[in-house]
Amino acid sequence: MTTDEKHIEAQQEAKLFFSRFLLEWYHLQKRDLPWRRHRNPYYIWISEIMLQQTRVDTVIPYFNRFIEQFPTVEALADAPEEEVLKCWEGLGYYSRARNLQHAAKQVKELYGGQVPDDRDAVFGLKGVGPYTAGAILSIAFNRPEPAVDGNVMRVLSRYFLIEDDIAKGPTRVKMEKLAAELIPEGEAGSFNQALMELGALICTPKSPRCLPCPVMEHCAARLAGCEASLPVKTKAKPPRPEERLAALVEGRGEHAGRVLIRQRPASGLLARMWELPHWPAPPAEAGGARGALLPEAAALDRLRRSMSQAGIHARPEGHWMAAEHTFSHIVWTLQVYRCREEAALPLAAESRAVYGAAQAERADGALGADAGAVHAGRADGTLGVDAGATHAERENSLLAAALGAQPAEDAPLALFDSGDAAADAADSGAQRWINREDMKNYAFPNVFLKLLNSYFDEQGT
Repeated sequence: MTTDEKHIEAQQEAKLFFSRFLLEWYHLQKRDLPWRRHRNPYYIWISEIMLQQTRVDTVIPYFNRFIEQFPTVEALADAPEEEVLKCWEGLGYYSRARNLQHAAKQVKELYGGQVPDDRDAVFGLKGVGPYTAGAILSIAFNRPEPAVDGNVMRVLSRYFLIEDDIAKGPTRVKMEKLAAELIPEGEAGSFNQALMELGALICTPKSPRCLPCPVMEHCAARLAGCEASLPVKTKAKPPRPEERLAALVEGRGEHAGRVLIRQRPASGLLARMWELPHWPAPPAEAGGARGALLPEAAALDRLRRSMSQAGIHARPEGHWMAAEHTFSHIVWTLQVYRCREEAALPLAAESRAVYGAAQAERADGALGADAGAVHAGRADGTLGVDAGATHAERENSLLAAALGAQPAEDAPLALFDSGDAAADAADSGAQRWINREDMKNYAFPNVFLKLLNSYFDEQGT
């Protein structure tokens, strides 16, 4: 027998050993997870989407609540998006929820509400990539499809001593081919879950627990003493830091006990979610240590002008707290300032005439705040913000004068700055006055959920 033949035989033996003992271990040691108690393809699909970038312990209560509120594909497809986002609130990566609902509508319309067991059909669902498709097909339908995520690539890299960069596409393809070869006949669902379980509990990213590992005997990385250095993965570019100023606007009069929130644009980052109004910190002051408190005068001046241009009648009073929100590509450091609502001061007759004329000439799409809409006293608490006025600079100067603020000397600030210019142009954001009880009606990103809860805790409400 040649050296190559011996190597091939050894590899085959290692594969058979891996598949057999991993399955035996899984059947004895697997965790009791709610999505493992049935073979409902819809529930398995929900769990796999939730488990992307999220720990199992975090997902369990969300999964239980989600399937209770949306027990069928049709229920999810027909629900208002706001309800879906609220149910997802706190889980993060909200595009997953939107894609999931979009895909549920696809399943309802194309497949009669039944999750398809056809590979091409599953791949065609919004938000379903190779891993999720493989997980659904194998776990729900026992189809011999690989389900390769980061956990699985780490296990295979170590067991077979694969030193290719797992951040690269060709390595993933190689891993998927290998994983497919390892699936025992008739055991696709259990085997793929066993691989995931081993990566989650035993073959962890740091300090792998080799002694209780069911396949340690043939693990090539352990035998070579390099298990801790695998897998090889190119480091991702660190997220860009961004300093922002947030306004916690406390209401007065009919808004007493409430704070002002706004809705993000219909597309882009955190689409249609609710937040405290916030804007970029002054560029000239944004240097220095990340998260450092900006000079009070610069921060208050920027907030005052930003709120004025957004049609928010309030005066900043002082720094309240700092908070941070991390995305894959950005880290927001929010410096939050308490602000007090102020009644809009009436404009002088001459200025009012000019302002009214400007309102009547809207045509060129420039951004301007409609103070009349903002203070229309709507019964539902809505603050209307009209994006589309001409003579925006003239309007903003008049509004700023009415509030006692100085007109901006630099370029006009955007009415709504989300970090996505295209989305900002499409939607200036609705506004609401809310108390703690009202929070149940709006979906907030984690950082704003925590800030609002902290504020209402302080108020004892």
